[in-house]
Amino acid sequence: MSGIGKGITTASVAKILKSKGFRATCVKIDPYLNVDAGTMNPVEHGEVFVTEDGMECDQDIGNYERFLDENILSYNYMTSGSVYLSVIEKERALGFGGKCVETVPHIPEEVIRRLLLAGKKAKADFVLVEIGGTVGEYQNLVYLEAARMLRLKNPKNVIFVLVSYLPVPKQIGEMKTKPTQYAVRSLNAAGIQPDFIIARSELLLDEPRKRKLSIFCNVGPRDIISAPDIENIYQVPVNFEKDKLGLKILAKFGIDGKKRDLADWSKVLRRALFSKKEIKIGIVGKYFNTGKFTLSDSYISVIEAIKQASWHLGLCPKILWLDAESYEKDSRKMRKELQELDGIVVPGGFGERGVEGKIKAVEFARKNNKPYFGLCYGMQLAVIEFARNVAGMRGAHTTEVNPRTKYPVIDLMQEQKAKIFAKKLGGTMRLGAYACRLLDKTIAKMAYGERTVYERHRHRYEFNSALRKVLESKGLVVSGVNPESGLVEIIELKNHPFFLGTQFHPEFKSRFLKPHPLFSAFVKAAYKVKQQNKHG
Repeated sequence: MSGIGKGITTASVAKILKSKGFRATCVKIDPYLNVDAGTMNPVEHGEVFVTEDGMECDQDIGNYERFLDENILSYNYMTSGSVYLSVIEKERALGFGGKCVETVPHIPEEVIRRLLLAGKKAKADFVLVEIGGTVGEYQNLVYLEAARMLRLKNPKNVIFVLVSYLPVPKQIGEMKTKPTQYAVRSLNAAGIQPDFIIARSELLLDEPRKRKLSIFCNVGPRDIISAPDIENIYQVPVNFEKDKLGLKILAKFGIDGKKRDLADWSKVLRRALFSKKEIKIGIVGKYFNTGKFTLSDSYISVIEAIKQASWHLGLCPKILWLDAESYEKDSRKMRKELQELDGIVVPGGFGERGVEGKIKAVEFARKNNKPYFGLCYGMQLAVIEFARNVAGMRGAHTTEVNPRTKYPVIDLMQEQKAKIFAKKLGGTMRLGAYACRLLDKTIAKMAYGERTVYERHRHRYEFNSALRKVLESKGLVVSGVNPESGLVEIIELKNHPFFLGTQFHPEFKSRFLKPHPLFSAFVKAAYKVKQQNKHG
């Protein structure tokens, strides 16, 4: 089933192999007909992650980067839409020399070409390939076929790992192996026999269940790896290594294991697991609810960035989900919830829904000296709030929401206007890494400690430079600018514990072993204010 941790498993195995001195990279295959993830609703699909070279992709690419501490680029991600598009474009260009182009073998061959290219580009010893979806789905049959064909051509260089869930029905109280047995049979029907089974469950896999799986799934007991629910996803590589998964994988390839370990990883992990000093951070957003459930995956990179910064400072983060739409109707609720926080984050997003609630939260943070961190849309809304309530620009807004506003402090980027008019919307935003030059003696410069940094973008609207001088004259500080275009990248306020907004998405570059400097500065400021309030 989906959501059981294929991405974390893939990233963890890659991390283990890297810790043993090998180069490893990860590839995600999404079965959707979308050409990329940019047009997918984050409530349905989770966060849209952006690579350094501007690919809008699945959130698992973010997991790979956070675990490997490396940039994963666009050729490490594919969807059914992108694969089929490539094959069709090749056919239109007579690239098949008059052959009848068919789903099999031509689609699997394109998939294999991309997998080999990803390994070559990354100069990798190992390529970990995550096939999205579930076994038995019509959508991913061509990818299983590609995997089968790849192993047929390279029998000594390909192994298969099945991540499968073993439920423990509460009324029965016994772990059930039958769903995994059927998953293996479905794989067998596609011509694939797993070499390993990662047994995901609430509990540890016991010996009777392991023996049963081994008999019915034709996998050796030692190659069935228990993966129980855990407190922290960064425990997964360490837990896998308790079963010597890394050495077992290398043995399948006939490779001797190198004497390396996860010492640095384990050191940070201990801090993450045992830090007791709590800090409360609220995320004011709108992509939270799906039916009766809360979908934190919509902001997974933001969440992980907050956690990573907190752990490196020896703090235990408590993250609260705050509904921006409810703040539009209930100011008393807003004040009560925000007052209890140590810091406030307004993340990225699009559209009108919840905007006024977010602006109210920004105003609260500014007036009450609550550390505030605005990301992309969160930066734009901070500019709007400042323009309205400090600079006297009544009705100031973004033209995304109000095209007729008298004070368009946030406006459509010039190069985006033609694209919108032509309805060329997919993959056409300002995407990927761009330079940002920092102003001396600012929060941003002190946090980074560098003159120029490169950060990732995903937006169509920008700070309206025509109104920059007016806003700066009222006290707004522009602390980061793109040196080529003059685009305002970072804004902040003086005489405030921490009030900063970025047009880019710093969360995309935060890593488990290396938290992002702006998130570290934000969390540090939030904890300092908490201590001052406690003792003041």
